[in-house]
Amino acid sequence: MPDREDDMSIAPLAETPSAGAGETGSPELEPLPSWVFPPKEGFSAEDLDRLRGIPPHTELIDGTLVFVSPQTRFHALVLFLLHKELDQAAPAHLRVEREMTVKLGRRQRPEPDLVLLHAHAPSDLTRTFYEAADVLLAVEVVSAESETRDRERKPVLYAQAGIEHFWRIEEKDGRPVVYVYELDPATMTYALMGIHHDRLKISVPFDVDVDLTEIDDL
Repeated sequence: MPDREDDMSIAPLAETPSAGAGETGSPELEPLPSWVFPPKEGFSAEDLDRLRGIPPHTELIDGTLVFVSPQTRFHALVLFLLHKELDQAAPAHLRVEREMTVKLGRRQRPEPDLVLLHAHAPSDLTRTFYEAADVLLAVEVVSAESETRDRERKPVLYAQAGIEHFWRIEEKDGRPVVYVYELDPATMTYALMGIHHDRLKISVPFDVDVDLTEIDDL
């Protein structure tokens, strides 16, 4: 599902003149799309491909549809910089992709901003999601509306699904700060391995050296 608070928001109903309104001119409410009304057990991961008319980049978290706000320029520039640098540095057995949902369970299908995939992950052009086993790294760029999801709920879901690496990116004084996490297999939770301000230099999951101040020149 190709940015990305936790509650589903619904726009006000549009009003159209009723065919039978006559002289009174009473408005008639347009029918709501079926996906406004979730099933009793919540939506499933497969439902994202079946629901018609849902907004782009809709995620599924805990069986609830999550709609995202338009992305900021900071968000776009950070993704451009990281995608470019990681794509150039990634070894042949890994590949980088943006804005694809990942199926983590029956009721979980979030959309990381960036993912690092094993090369054996499916590459068919009609694909709309990846499985958790395909993903080595999930990256989230935090925005005002996604703060709680990106800082709290999503890291828990990614860790429980066995995704080995997670990066959370925050904005400070117009520049990205990268929080790097690695999965502890004993607890299936993430451990903070470092906080990177002007330069992201790490050797896991592969050698990465990114000048984060380059965002100033984009």
